[in-house]
Amino acid sequence: MKLVFAGTPEVAVPALDALIASGRHEVAAVVTRPDAPAGRGRRLVASPVAERAEEAGIEVLKPARPRDEDFLARLREIAPDCCPVVAYGALLPKAALDIPAKGWVNLHFSLLPAWRGAAPVQHAVMSGDEVTGASTFLIEEGLDSGPVYGVLTEEVRPTDTSGDLLTRLAFAGSGLLAATMDGIEDGTLHAVPQPADGVTLAPKITVEDAQVQWSAPALRVDRVIRGCTPAPGAWTPFRGERLKLVQATPAVDRSELAPGELSVGKNNVFVGTGSHAVELLWVQPQGKKPMRAADWARGVRIAAGELVGS
Repeated sequence: MKLVFAGTPEVAVPALDALIASGRHEVAAVVTRPDAPAGRGRRLVASPVAERAEEAGIEVLKPARPRDEDFLARLREIAPDCCPVVAYGALLPKAALDIPAKGWVNLHFSLLPAWRGAAPVQHAVMSGDEVTGASTFLIEEGLDSGPVYGVLTEEVRPTDTSGDLLTRLAFAGSGLLAATMDGIEDGTLHAVPQPADGVTLAPKITVEDAQVQWSAPALRVDRVIRGCTPAPGAWTPFRGERLKLVQATPAVDRSELAPGELSVGKNNVFVGTGSHAVELLWVQPQGKKPMRAADWARGVRIAAGELVGS
């Protein structure tokens, strides 16, 4: 088939690579989000998908909005048979959905209908799911509601951050998406409607969502920190500034601390929660680089009984 691939972040690159390497289909063009400011200088930088496509000599389309007529006209000229999508980042209008004969097929990082939305992996980690996965489905106008072509499952490990889990799903899912394109092309794969039961939503995690509530049990605190790593980054107020919590672990043998109360040893930093404590391993003070929590604690000279949190 002739394909137009839509995707933007680094997590979409393995799927693009898999389609290029398959040799069975032609990736005629890539659709990605426009260049965005990045770094200290805030200079415009192309998306990871755009950079990979340019390396491969593939045409790159960067519409400000997918409903722009210039973009739709070029898509009609290319006349793709199918448009695979991974984390493109913009809503596709019906005018675009109608162009490829076999539709737009999304690789979504959950077992649909669970975790429909922008942040399925983060929500899976934060909710304590033991198993998640990826699904390929035909895009409709509803939110991740289209019929499913294929799925794969992936264990959520006890120490997984959302970044760890997403990386594994990106590589495993690239094979699923390539296999889905093969099955659509040869007619052996047919999409099956999603069940009406079991629908959960995964909206974007905001900075406010990522603030740790120390009155919650340690298990919940641990999940929030892991689920918000690397983005948007779990945090807590400390002395009027935002302290990012990069890595922590439950400390089941420490239950004497009040929620938010700090306890500092020679090489350890503990914080009380609504159950037992958590040990802070790595933190990032505002305006500084990540550092070991014990080094941070020595530098700020924490007083006995001092608290983090609002």
